Amino acid sequence: MQAGIFAKTFIRATWQETLAAVKGHGLECVQFNFSCAGLPTLPEKIDPALAAAIRTQLNQLSLSMAAISGTCNLIDPDAAKRGQELARLQKLIRASKELGAGVVTLCTGTRDPQDMWRAHPDNHSTGAWNDLLAALEQLLPVAEESGIALGIEPEPANVIDSAKKARALLDQLASPRLKIVFDAANLVHVGDLARQCEILAKAVDLLGSDIVIAHAKDLARGMTGHVAAGRGKLDYHCYLGLLRCAGFDGPVILHSLSEDEVPAAVAFLQKHLTTSGAIFSR
Repeated sequence: MQAGIFAKTFIRATWQETLAAVKGHGLECVQFNFSCAGLPTLPEKIDPALAAAIRTQLNQLSLSMAAISGTCNLIDPDAAKRGQELARLQKLIRASKELGAGVVTLCTGTRDPQDMWRAHPDNHSTGAWNDLLAALEQLLPVAEESGIALGIEPEPANVIDSAKKARALLDQLASPRLKIVFDAANLVHVGDLARQCEILAKAVDLLGSDIVIAHAKDLARGMTGHVAAGRGKLDYHCYLGLLRCAGFDGPVILHSLSEDEVPAAVAFLQKHLTTSGAIFSR
């Protein structure tokens, strides 16, 4: 597995300085966001010269682009806004190969009209599910043409809020281009700490063959939010060991941390990537 980080963890004047900061912490890969280049996460237009320059810089730094963030609300209740963002996503997917990325990460979305990270009762409705299907059915042919995988992440406030729902979505769409971004901290909830390894084992059993990226954050000790990896209660030995047992050998991307927290989180992650190997058994 390769240790990486969200590029936007580092606030710099230019994307070149951002990538240099990633490399300066001994990381191997990055999840890129066009906000690092002074653009929206989903740009209206992506200059081919910019894409080529970013790829050249990555090569010079011996960094790989694990993924590009394509974050938007795929089931936004505002249909016009949803349509605009889907059009931009298609452009991002087409540009991703030029950047050297194999994955565009997505947010499956919420029906909340103001906050795309807030849960809503209608997320569990047939309409929300059908809108998600419709959105992905527009994106997957573009991903197929471009040779790009689309990574969906089970998140508590989204329409896909569990490993079970993620598996159902994968099975229903049956596309080799639809994959999983796996974040253990999204799947262990209040009251689950004593059972976290059991819960994660079941999730990995459901999704393991389709995981292309793992995310690395931690469960706050009071279970009231998320903190930097190594500062909370998530069992990383179990988490990374389960991924290894499932055959995952891809990027593990740090996020939900400040730049000041990066050195400790990188050291923590690298230690566990080394020690959660062959000795782990379920």
